[in-house]
Amino acid sequence: MIGALFLSACGAGPRPLPQFERPLAKTDFQNVRTTAYTHTESDHREYSNHNALGGELHAAGPPIHRAENALRAIPVSESDDVGVRRVSNSDVVLQPFSMDDNRTTSRVKTTTRVTKTTRPVRRATAVGTARVIGSAAADWSRWPMGTTFRLLSTGQMYRVDDYGWALSGRNTIDLYMANSRDMNTWGARQETIQVLQWGDPQQSLQFLRSHQDYKHIKRMVLELEGREEQAAALQ
Repeated sequence: MIGALFLSACGAGPRPLPQFERPLAKTDFQNVRTTAYTHTESDHREYSNHNALGGELHAAGPPIHRAENALRAIPVSESDDVGVRRVSNSDVVLQPFSMDDNRTTSRVKTTTRVTKTTRPVRRATAVGTARVIGSAAADWSRWPMGTTFRLLSTGQMYRVDDYGWALSGRNTIDLYMANSRDMNTWGARQETIQVLQWGDPQQSLQFLRSHQDYKHIKRMVLELEGREEQAAALQ
């Protein structure tokens, strides 16, 4: 079970840290390894459904299915109300033609004006709903707390508010799921993410410095302080 490998918040143990990976380039679009976890796992029950900041963990809203909007021409059919009337340019009232009429006539230039009675067209209107931003755990030296991103494959949005032992020094983001079924369904996937907002590294550093008794947090602190080689050597 993928999620069982990850500990949230301050969970730690005597085992060595995971193998260190060089950080990804800090760009708005990244291809990252993603896994999933949930609060009912044995190594997370101590913390219930709370993240490293003490807040509540949230599962992301459902995947967003997009439909391309294309403009379509509305044909004019025979059922459309079209009125035709004859109008004289000289404002002379036009008389009906008769072969027996001996009256003097004058040549009148006429035009035909076509008027179309428009009918209201009912159009579909998209109604927007607020998206639920899910919780995500990651190494805060790579994705500082508060970093908000979107999965391009599903459109779901997540915010980094948690971390874990097996995520320290790794280019992996752990996505919170509401239950073990959703966690196992997700498994491990390589995903392209769009970073919508980067978190503040200094705020992350300030928070983590008070928890350096744990090696996975110490490694994040070293990276945030710019001491990457020392972070890589820490086991």
